[in-house]
Amino acid sequence: MIKVNLTQRIWLAFISLIVLVGLSIIIIYPISIKGTLTEETYRIIENEQLRYAYPLLDLISPRRDEPGFVERREAGSVGHFFIYDTLGRSPEGQPPPTEVLQEMAQNAYNQEASRGRYEIQYGGATVFYVIAKAQISGNPAYHITYMWDTYRDEMVNRLWERLVYILLITSGLSLLPAIWLKHYLRQPLIVLGNHLDQIANRDWKEPLKWKGDEDFQRLSDQFEKMRQNLNLYDHAQKTFIQHASHELKTPIMVIKSYAHSVKDGIMPKENMEKTMDVIVEEANRMERRVIDMLYYTKLDSLKEETPKHEDLVFGDLAFQIEERFRVQREDVKILVEGADTRFKGDREQLEVLLENLVENALRYAQDTIWIKAEADEQRTKIIVENNGEHIPASDLPQLFNPFYKGNKGKFGLGLAIVKRISELHNGYPKVENSDVGVRFVVTIPKQETEQGKAARRHKRKA
Repeated sequence: MIKVNLTQRIWLAFISLIVLVGLSIIIIYPISIKGTLTEETYRIIENEQLRYAYPLLDLISPRRDEPGFVERREAGSVGHFFIYDTLGRSPEGQPPPTEVLQEMAQNAYNQEASRGRYEIQYGGATVFYVIAKAQISGNPAYHITYMWDTYRDEMVNRLWERLVYILLITSGLSLLPAIWLKHYLRQPLIVLGNHLDQIANRDWKEPLKWKGDEDFQRLSDQFEKMRQNLNLYDHAQKTFIQHASHELKTPIMVIKSYAHSVKDGIMPKENMEKTMDVIVEEANRMERRVIDMLYYTKLDSLKEETPKHEDLVFGDLAFQIEERFRVQREDVKILVEGADTRFKGDREQLEVLLENLVENALRYAQDTIWIKAEADEQRTKIIVENNGEHIPASDLPQLFNPFYKGNKGKFGLGLAIVKRISELHNGYPKVENSDVGVRFVVTIPKQETEQGKAARRHKRKA
């Protein structure tokens, strides 16, 4: 298959249009002109025949001072003669050559109508004639009026030659818009192509703003939006790597230094058991951070996938989380409210969401944590509240950002994971200072069933 670029497509489109118009003119124009001239010829013959038969018509309706186009033709003189419906009587008037006369007479004798139109080819020319029945001195006769029309074909050819010149000139001039269109499209496409090359080389710092055509401007705006998103994504990736390396560096250094000390026979702690406890604790911290990073990255890859929604009872999740965390701080009570609330969601992801919210609450609560669920026709709210100290107002907007840690934070990915899971369920998280402490609220819209969608569409139509 032949590949063509945009410039070639423009040229091909214009040339195809010119060829199509030219072919249409070549086929239609000669037929149309020839038919028009033929009709005009018959009209002139019939008018001359009437004026010859009724001379008084010149007094009633005089000829025009400027005759029509066909009436001015050099070879357009009209001849008249009469033949009688009597054998042996010679024609009167200006009869044509014998071969033409014989065919005219035969058509006259066979004609049933009062008037008829005919044509005959003779000597490379066309003879147009009209036969009208008449009465001369009480005898039936035929009035035949004819015209030699070699000029019709000459005029068609002459007009056709002029039309060809006009078509060639028009075709040449029509290529000028094609040249202009090529240059008009080429400039913005070159600019866009250069910026795409820069992005392919991971250089997306230079902004793009095209002024001019509305369509190209909209395309440049979309391109600029893509460039900004790539910038943000690149910055987020670099920030993630920097924070991750920083967070993993500390436990690795502790483990490494303790291992070297033990190898050298030096106990960093009082004895071997306490020294090993530090190493195990740092290893566990590092494992937890790696798990969080992997899970956060996994959630990022699930953006294009639909969560596996299933029917859930809030109490099944909440009491399981309560049992898992109550041993971590025996001085803190974990209360569950709205256990009978039913909703749809991905069980595994929502378990992780509640774990992170409760784990975060345990670090700040004085003595009580509330795990609640509230639902209405449109949404379900999952609430985790603790009676700890209020969060500074400057920190509230940043708590769900990756690697942002409060004064007792560990790794800074827990609440970022909460936000990502909320978004995967088409919801959103919110944090606010309440009357008793701090409240985290995750709002998840309810999924509409197919029956509900159909009912809503039917209601809207009604």
